[in-house]
Order: sequence, then structure tokens, then C-alpha cells
Amino acid sequence: MDDLTRETDSAGGGRRGRGERGAAGRRAARAGSGPGPSLPYITRKIGVYEVLDEEGLALIERNADTVLEEIGIEFRDDAEALDLWAKAGADVKGQRVHFPKGLCRELLKTAPKEFTWHARNPARSVHIGGNATVFAPVYGPPFVRDLEGKRRYATIEDFRNFVKLAYMAPSMHSSGGTVCEPVDVPVNKRHLDMVYSHIKYSDKPFMGSVTAPERAEDTIAMAKIVFGDEFVENNCVTLNLINANSPMVFDETMLGALKVYARHNQASVVSPFILSGAMSPVTVAGTLTQILAEVLAGASFTQLIRKGSPVLFGTFAASISMQSGAPTFGTPEPSLVSYGAAQLARRLGLPFRTGGSLCGSKVPDAQAAHESANTLNTTLLAGTNFVLHAAGWLEGGLVSSYEKFMIDQDQLGMMQKMAAGVDLSEEGQAMDAIREVGPGSHYLGCSHTQAHFQTAFYRSALMDNNSFEQWEIEGEKRIEERANALCRSWLDAYEAPPLDPAIDEALNAYIKARKDSMPDAFT
Repeated sequence: MDDLTRETDSAGGGRRGRGERGAAGRRAARAGSGPGPSLPYITRKIGVYEVLDEEGLALIERNADTVLEEIGIEFRDDAEALDLWAKAGADVKGQRVHFPKGLCRELLKTAPKEFTWHARNPARSVHIGGNATVFAPVYGPPFVRDLEGKRRYATIEDFRNFVKLAYMAPSMHSSGGTVCEPVDVPVNKRHLDMVYSHIKYSDKPFMGSVTAPERAEDTIAMAKIVFGDEFVENNCVTLNLINANSPMVFDETMLGALKVYARHNQASVVSPFILSGAMSPVTVAGTLTQILAEVLAGASFTQLIRKGSPVLFGTFAASISMQSGAPTFGTPEPSLVSYGAAQLARRLGLPFRTGGSLCGSKVPDAQAAHESANTLNTTLLAGTNFVLHAAGWLEGGLVSSYEKFMIDQDQLGMMQKMAAGVDLSEEGQAMDAIREVGPGSHYLGCSHTQAHFQTAFYRSALMDNNSFEQWEIEGEKRIEERANALCRSWLDAYEAPPLDPAIDEALNAYIKARKDSMPDAFT
């Protein structure tokens, strides 16, 4: 269960596509951003952007402590959670828990500041926390905008396609979770096909199901088939999105999934879903206060279940149109929230999740581009460790778009280059080039330029920088059309990463047994 759904009722990659021909194929080949070996997760070599000073941070922390102690957080319909909080020293009144000052922070001292998220292919494993940034695709939309330009309900075939694209995208470090909601599979069984698709069609790290505790248990069981029981119990092999039902509520579904994953030492991303003005105050400081209180309560609960289980400080922040109530993206206020929340997470010593390539546009147009770019730049500069919705998000998260996925993954490659910072090596200083060229000449033909021209600048497989005349000759194609063609060529070129046949057989046997054990349910 994802942010939007809850609130809106082996190494090697693939090979270059057989369909990549002509100018588009040459552009992709030159750019090096077509299917191929994945780039490693980002280790940021640039600083973070901070919007709060020590006084501001301390003020928000004090206010969050007041919320926790005086107002409290509801843990609904979960007697076990309430009992654990009472035993930990909290004041439990009905379903509302009031936290003594410092209790949550003390509990979180056992949560790891950084950890490894393991992939079935060890070369694809990623680091969570510190200076690392990991990109994962869109999560949760019930609709897709397909390659024929049609907006329709998603299918399991769409789900597999997005997993394949995430596997092939060099700048994508995880295949994600619910990349779209396959509505052609029964609700109570689709999680089995979804988790299997991540394992079968990709060897990057994947996320688990959180729509019911038993579905979380299925994720763990399938992960143990792949990794082994002991490895799973001692290492993180799946991240899992646990939304607070803002304002100030954790419900039975989310708590049930959180408990399953924490007990098995798997990572929970405790993430308030915030539409400021509807689910938090309209002000940045008020929203940050509520976010911090919700995260402190939910994240510390993981440590009551199992000390040392990994947990991330998450938030999904957007504003709303005060005229229509619709969510808005790429605006200044959510950026300030993300920057501030990242600072609070670092002070708390937890890895941080926010951001992505978010937009409210219905198609991958100029609005989608500028809203997504605004959000993505903030995401990187905030120092975000785990980025969900990094590619494919459209229409406020209702739609997974093939074309936008391709455009977004290209932008992620740019973020990877940006995060590398300034090269101050001898080659980076380029003094030999400056001496060789001297005054009044140019650098196009000098040896330093010739040695580095292929890698000196990020070169997109999608952007058109040719002359108007060349653009005309090539069919006057907009970026959406180029993205459509590139997507088709990637899917045509896809080759699945190796999977041990015995593991594949065991997974399919498990899935069959589980599906046979229950009737289909579509609600």
C-alpha cells in the first residue's frame, strides 16, 4: 500500500535494443544511457542545502515533543502495540499513546544509522544512509498511460514491464515496489505475482507488500527462498513503505505490516503522507513539527518489536490548491519541508526518504517537466538517502507513465553526474590543456579534449540539441515521442537476469500453494 493509494481512496543489465536504429539509436549509443550495466548507487560528493539553523531545529524538536506528550499519537485497533507502549513507559489512554519526553529518541538509539540493502545479485546491493542516494521508481498508481497514449487500469503485464525498465535503467538502483497496481489479478493474490516479478525480472533490490500482515509474511517467505532463512534474519533484503495515516494516526494495516518486517529485521520506511493544509498545518514549521512527531512514534515502535531493526525517517510532502483541494507539486513550500525534514533526520541519526519526480500533469508535458525537476533537484540537494517515485509518476501519482519513466530516468542520470561534484584530480584541473591551447585558440582539438570528449559532459539519449533542419529531417519529434521509441526498444531488448532454476521452481510452488489456499477476492 503506497503513499497515494492510502490517501486517495545480475549484473549485466539488458543489451542494447535491436530496435534502436537511425538517429535515435546513435544518440542513445553516444549517450551511454541506454540499457547496460547499472551505475552504482550515488555516493554524494556535494554538500546538502539546509534551511533551518540550530534555533529553528531545536524549536521544532521541542514542539514535536509537546505533540507527543500532550496530544499523543493514535495506534488504532492494535492491542499488541498499545500493550508494548504501556510496558515501555508511555501513557496509554484508549487507543491514544502519550509519550514521555525523550522516550522515542531513547528507543531509536538502537536503530542503525546506515545499512546495506541486499540484492539477489550482490553487485546490485546498495547502501542506505550517510552520503548515499538510492533511486527507486514510481509506487502505487492504479492507472497507466501506455505506449499507445491510452490512460487505463494497470495490468500485471504493465507491472512486469516497469520492473524490466527499472532493471534496465542504469541510473535506477532498485526495482521498487508497487510500480503500478495490477487490477487484473485478485486483490488478495496480486502481491505474490508482484514480489515474484521483482525477483524474476530484475536482480536489483526490491520492496515488499504492506497491504496486510499476511502479505508481508508472504514477502518474507519468498525472500527466504531466494536468500535463505538465516541471511534474511540477519540482513536487510527488502524495504517497506509504512505510511502514517496523517494526522497523528497509525492504523492496524500499517502496524501489522511494520511488525512483520521489524520482527524479521527488514527495513521500514516510516513515512507520514502530508498534503499541507489538509493533513497538516498550512505552515512549513507546523508541518515539520507534525512530521517529526509521527516519525518519532512510528520509527521508535520498530525498536519495541526488534532492537536494531533498520528504519528510515520518511516523508511525502505536497501542498494543496486552496481553491480545489487538489495536490500540487514542484512548489516552494514542500521543498522547504523536505529540506527541513532531512535536517531533522540527520540530527536523529536515521536515513532519510523523500521526494522523487513528482507532478500533477496528466501527460508528460512542460508542466510535468518543471514540477518534476523542481522536486528532484530538491530531493538531491536535501541529502535524501532513499528516493521513491524517482521515475514514471504522473497525474499526482494516479498514473504510471511509460514515456515519463524514460524521461525521468534520463534526469536521474544527470543527478548522478551532479552528485559526483567537482573533479580536482590532475586530469580535472586540466592545466596541460590550458598550457597546450594558450591565448586566442580553442580547446576542440587539444589532446585533453580528445581524451575526454565522450565522458566530459552528460549526454542524454532523449534531448534533441541538433539544428532545426536536422530536427525537421528526423520527423519533428517531441521528447514524448522519442521517449516512446526508446521505451519500445528497451522492452524489445530486455533479457532477464539469471535466476537459479531451483529457486524459481520453489517460488512458483510457494505461490501456487498460497493461491490455492484462498478464493479470489477483488475488494
